[in-house]
Amino acid sequence: MSRGPNPTPSAVAIELEVPFHDVDGLRVAWHGHYCKYLELARTALFRARRLDAPDLAALGYIFLVAETHLRHVRPLHYADRFRVTSWYVEVDNRIRVAYQLRILPSEQVCAEGSTVLVTVSDAGELCLATPPAILERLLAPGPGSAIPERA
Repeated sequence: MSRGPNPTPSAVAIELEVPFHDVDGLRVAWHGHYCKYLELARTALFRARRLDAPDLAALGYIFLVAETHLRHVRPLHYADRFRVTSWYVEVDNRIRVAYQLRILPSEQVCAEGSTVLVTVSDAGELCLATPPAILERLLAPGPGSAIPERA
């Protein structure tokens, strides 16, 4: 059962397997590793928009994580295959990325979450609005697009 927003059609997904070094003695994935799984999905999402770390540096900006929220629904275990889907929820003043983790092949939701990122210039100044060069890439058509959904 999903409580959060559903992925948009332009969402980006990656598939992973829980490695042995991510589990405890009961072969349950430690909760702290879920943030790593979100980070991997967020990287794929930003790469789809040409906004990976080197791309941002070339534009003169960096993203900093300001908030992380994660809701665990059911545990992942050693060798479980799972999909992490990521998509943009907000991009104008800050960037909010939503995530959904599903165990494969059952498609059961095991976790949902979000991160909020802020943009900072090379000079260290917080951008109160997403810079136009970044917004242009976020709103372009294609995989990972942040174009608002039409009702």
